Amino acid sequence: MIDAGYNRRMELDPRRTAIERNRQAWNDLARQGVPLARPATAADFADPLRAVDPDGWLRRGLGGSVVGKRVLCLAAGGGRQGPLHVAAGMEVTVVDVSEAMLEKDRAVAEARGCRLRLCQTSMDDLSELRDDEFDAVVQPVSSCYASDVAAVYREVARVLRPGGVYVSQHKTPTSLQAASRLSGNGALELRTPYYHEGPLPPSDPCRTREPGTLEFLHRWEQLIGGLCRAGFVVEDLGEPSHAEEPGDHGQRSRYVAPYVRILARRVLAADVRR
Repeated sequence: MIDAGYNRRMELDPRRTAIERNRQAWNDLARQGVPLARPATAADFADPLRAVDPDGWLRRGLGGSVVGKRVLCLAAGGGRQGPLHVAAGMEVTVVDVSEAMLEKDRAVAEARGCRLRLCQTSMDDLSELRDDEFDAVVQPVSSCYASDVAAVYREVARVLRPGGVYVSQHKTPTSLQAASRLSGNGALELRTPYYHEGPLPPSDPCRTREPGTLEFLHRWEQLIGGLCRAGFVVEDLGEPSHAEEPGDHGQRSRYVAPYVRILARRVLAADVRR
């Protein structure tokens, strides 16, 4: 239960409250060893590029080769993304708000002899990073934890070189609106209005919602239109299918795509610093 004092703090500074709440939540999840906080395995390191770029979007965006490219893994701690991108030949910086998630990266890097730059900050404040510093930004599903996705996009645009690529994954708006599982009659209920403001109501535990976190619903005009307004063009968009997976998650995914993957390229330098 969220107390009245918490609600008051959220009203006064929603961004800072969400950042701190999610930092603590992901510290807890990392220590619990949930699937999203489990380091890469030996099998992953056997073919690291396939593990992190199974559809080839990053390779395509970078002209075919990733070797020597400067890559930012954004909101991507946990001991998987950063070390695997290094193993595939890239120069990698990992940003995450959770110190426990970054510690997993540090441990894997030390064990594997990887050179990895780690930075603890929120995804909408990359002030420690230089303008035009990266060839690519890779962001696993995490924008739902930011109260303002446009602020994330502006920071990504700033640190990407002109022509750089941004490969991101997001929870779809409809998935965040919907119940965590099908109802007794086999239907999937929409429980949250599309134009909901502020953090989402708590959800029952499920694959698409992380316990203890504060999440925000970003509409399509914010997810896609916001990218365009930040100086990007969208080059590809995909909806990874989970419909054949067993259990509640697979059944639910037959009705709504849980995630969307976007390949975008920074083309307009003038608009991103307004």
